[in-house]
Amino acid sequence: MKYLKIFGVGLIFGLLCTGHAMAIEEPKYEIIQADGNFEIRKYAPILIAETLIEGDMDEASNKGFRLIADFIFGNNQLADSNTNSKIAMTAPVTVEPISQKIAMTAPVTVELQASESNMQAAKKWRIHFVMPSQYTLASIPKPKNAAITLKEVPSKIFLVYSYSWLNTLSRVQTKTEEALEWANRKGLKVIGAPQLSRYDPPWTLPMFKRNEIMIEIASP
Repeated sequence: MKYLKIFGVGLIFGLLCTGHAMAIEEPKYEIIQADGNFEIRKYAPILIAETLIEGDMDEASNKGFRLIADFIFGNNQLADSNTNSKIAMTAPVTVEPISQKIAMTAPVTVELQASESNMQAAKKWRIHFVMPSQYTLASIPKPKNAAITLKEVPSKIFLVYSYSWLNTLSRVQTKTEEALEWANRKGLKVIGAPQLSRYDPPWTLPMFKRNEIMIEIASP
């Protein structure tokens, strides 16, 4: 059953990307510092569609992806009419553990606590897609599903750790710990929970998969 769910998500991703593989938009950023697979990036402001899901990482990722894919496929309404509109797919798809101990804060920043760096212990997740840059909060079609929220995210600085291959929960945890260790060695102040960003459909060969652990930091 789990593999059928993964196949279904992969099929949705493939349908979204068919014919547009070379044109998928990604968030804009500038590289402040690079060190092998580690980078410090300053991201421009973005508009995201997000949903909050309970469960383990794979379960939450699959359910969250389907919900947001449904929104961008057309389960939405234009601001000035009763019609809907298909929204272009962008990359990456990002999943972030949410603390069970503190309240949500606006816009999307969560104060880092020790438990939040443990991906394996997380039971609630934020899944989000970045919306195409042509849209503003005022102009983008509004989701009909109340589980989907549109949100503006200001410019932020992230430590980004890039790697390939598959994302088992234990491997994501290992990569998260390696990213936090690098931040500690560089004297960086971590101010956000770790995020896993994935850029490829499930059938991409493991050695070609593009994954990133992203951790918000204070300006270095």
